Amino acid sequence: MPAEPRGAATDSAPAAPLPLAGVRVLDLSRVLAGPWATQLLADLGAEVLKIEHPAGGDDTRRWGPPFLRDREGRPSGESAYYLAANRGKRSLAIDFSTPEGAGLVRALAAHCDVLIENYRPGTLARHGLDPATLAREHPRLVYCSITGYGQSGPHAQRPGYDAVIQAEAGLMSLTGEPDHRPGGGPQKVGVAVADLMTGMYAACGILAALRHAERSGQGQHIDLALFDVQVAALANQAMSYLVGGEVPERMGNAHPSIAPYQSVRAADRPFMLAVGNDAQFRRLCETLAQPALASDPRFATNPSRVAHREALIEALEARLRTRTAAHWLARLAAAGVPCAAVNTLDEVFASEQVRARGLLQHLAHPLHEALPTVPSPIRFSATPIDPRRAPPRLGADTREVLATLLGLDPPTLDELQSRGILGPGNPDPPRPG
Repeated sequence: MPAEPRGAATDSAPAAPLPLAGVRVLDLSRVLAGPWATQLLADLGAEVLKIEHPAGGDDTRRWGPPFLRDREGRPSGESAYYLAANRGKRSLAIDFSTPEGAGLVRALAAHCDVLIENYRPGTLARHGLDPATLAREHPRLVYCSITGYGQSGPHAQRPGYDAVIQAEAGLMSLTGEPDHRPGGGPQKVGVAVADLMTGMYAACGILAALRHAERSGQGQHIDLALFDVQVAALANQAMSYLVGGEVPERMGNAHPSIAPYQSVRAADRPFMLAVGNDAQFRRLCETLAQPALASDPRFATNPSRVAHREALIEALEARLRTRTAAHWLARLAAAGVPCAAVNTLDEVFASEQVRARGLLQHLAHPLHEALPTVPSPIRFSATPIDPRRAPPRLGADTREVLATLLGLDPPTLDELQSRGILGPGNPDPPRPG
């Protein structure tokens, strides 16, 4: 049975306002880090006004295939990448490279609590949209800048892309098999973790700055860099280097400080084993009918298992290769030994856990009656999240928002649109191919 919709109100208990209801965000960001932050804020109840260029909008609208298929089954101009990071927002197509467009965005900022952007340092100053200018006009505004390398330092003007940051900030040096193994070499992570982590840090920083503005009446400028975030997110690996002085090497799926904590091979396929303490190791050995391994001085404690990792994995796999992964996963789970199948995405979204947790939802979209989406994983007891707004089509909300917030009348909107300063609402996007 499909899971009940998350956050749905019941007849007897209307849904409470979401935590950020009443907060309005002006989103000048594109691609992933900024949009990921503003999607999170939208999930939490903020009204997000996404400013896009009338000629094409957010770069990721064209990052495909795949593209969403419309009701007739034809690929549309809405890419899966764009749809992943723009739920819950309203799209305004405004060319702020023009004086009139920049003026409209400045006027909108006066009605917003937060502005988030990811242009190179100094770019928005040319349009009067920099933090110093807007702070004079709107002192309570929380202004968040996301760049590759920050507002200062020798690399400040360099563009920042996730894969470049993963390489330069050290993550790729830690990811992948060692050079001497088949397929060895540095690898980037399969999703854009530097972008995603930066988006999470941005949302966290914005919430803290909003609290400060609430207390003091003063906004502030948040300077957030993908490079800084990725260095910070090296976490225990960074601290191990700083404390121990040794440069970590790539270890594939193994853990530098715990063993066995890696993928292991069964008769048919690998699976993940994550033994976190000596008691779990003893249960592992009992389940494998190899109790002598637990009393072997080389393996009795975690430090000794780490020191003799290769011999340990060889001994474990000699037994594991006699039966299938499914056989061992069932028995290890019953024994309380942390383990998991290495699932492909079709297996992930078919799993009972995904269904039970409501991690696949469908939203109505202008091009599709049931757009599949992965909702926010945050679960509130008092203010449950119930996403209702699908990622917007380019410029879908331009006229409504400008009329409502700025009082622009239809003739004025028509004139701005005729000059290309505004884009048409709900334009037909170019179809791929």
